[in-house]
Amino acid sequence: MNLIFDYLFGQYSTYDTLDIVLEIIAVIFGFMSVWYSKQNHIFVFPTGIISTAIFVYLLLKWGLLGDMMINIYYFTMSIYGWYIWTRKVDDTHETPITLTTKKDRQISVGIFIAAIIAVIIIYTIFDKWSGFVSYVDILTTAIFFVGMWLMAKRKVENWIFWIIGDIISVPLYFYKGFTFTSLQYLGFTVLAIYGYIAWKKHLNKETVIA
Repeated sequence: MNLIFDYLFGQYSTYDTLDIVLEIIAVIFGFMSVWYSKQNHIFVFPTGIISTAIFVYLLLKWGLLGDMMINIYYFTMSIYGWYIWTRKVDDTHETPITLTTKKDRQISVGIFIAAIIAVIIIYTIFDKWSGFVSYVDILTTAIFFVGMWLMAKRKVENWIFWIIGDIISVPLYFYKGFTFTSLQYLGFTVLAIYGYIAWKKHLNKETVIA
């Protein structure tokens, strides 16, 4: 049992206690945010803001600039998404769950490419290239950028990007030595699958009513 525990959490022996506590708090609020998103509840954004704000601090300290950029973007998009989700499209209805349009897909491609270029520049400027991990980090950054934008716009397809990015992030964060965060993404993967199913059901229900 000790061998398993050391394998999973041994890297934390060199961490500050405060950083460990902060990571756990960020993970808890991250789970809450994804759960509220699955439930199509506005609390997805305040809980997400707390989680991402903590992770920005931790990732900057750990030198994971691509991941830090993701969380800065999440933080900003959470504020934007909070506004979009509560904005009235008419006197009685808020922004509904919808499928992506051709324009949405074009913007998504643009965000994906821009994110890749931005992270490459950041890694180059700060000389943070560390083999294949950096390339995977760039890929997940671009995927999550698109997913967050689509979630803020209340598009069903946002869950597809979360699922793909989460699956990649599970082994990535474990390899980096952040077991709690790796477990978080494992949970995120499960919640994202359920979220996609729930949003599809909601969309189909609204379509039948309409």
